[in-house]
Amino acid sequence: MKWMIASDIHGSAACCEKLLAAFGREQADRLLLLGDLLYHGPRNDLPQGYAPKEVIAQLSGVKDKVFCVRGNCEAEVDQMVLPFPVLADYCLLEQKGRVIFATHGHHYNLENPPLLQPGDVLLHGHTHIPAKDNSLGFWYLNPGSVSIPKENSPHSYMTLENGQFLWKDLDGAVYDSLAL
Repeated sequence: MKWMIASDIHGSAACCEKLLAAFGREQADRLLLLGDLLYHGPRNDLPQGYAPKEVIAQLSGVKDKVFCVRGNCEAEVDQMVLPFPVLADYCLLEQKGRVIFATHGHHYNLENPPLLQPGDVLLHGHTHIPAKDNSLGFWYLNPGSVSIPKENSPHSYMTLENGQFLWKDLDGAVYDSLAL
């Protein structure tokens, strides 16, 4: 199974459109969204193409392929307008015998990690900065942000297939990788 993993759309219809075009190109089976889908939040400027209602329509078109965890900008009203669950704090995946703990990053993160075994993966967005780190004995991975990247990182997402993570910009160019 091929997963596409993205975070922090923040209501940008322009960036969501590019993400969904990449989803089509990738021919991924599922799209895992790590939160902050519709609202830009009080600490962020409005992203390019800010149009949350359009993002709702765009994501509704792939609702049967989306898994999502709750970001710090999600609220119950978001669940009322989106046709797939968005209020879970985390989800668990398995890949090559490793647990992948997928969350947004505002509750579980490097300062407050979940209980993981060596080689397992903490996967989260929230920081808007792509990351790959194994300094605590488990992998911490971050796909970066679809719409508001920080620290000069690209508008980006990840793919996961057969234990291989690839970080890509929205045009599909690979800029980092990790094999479990």
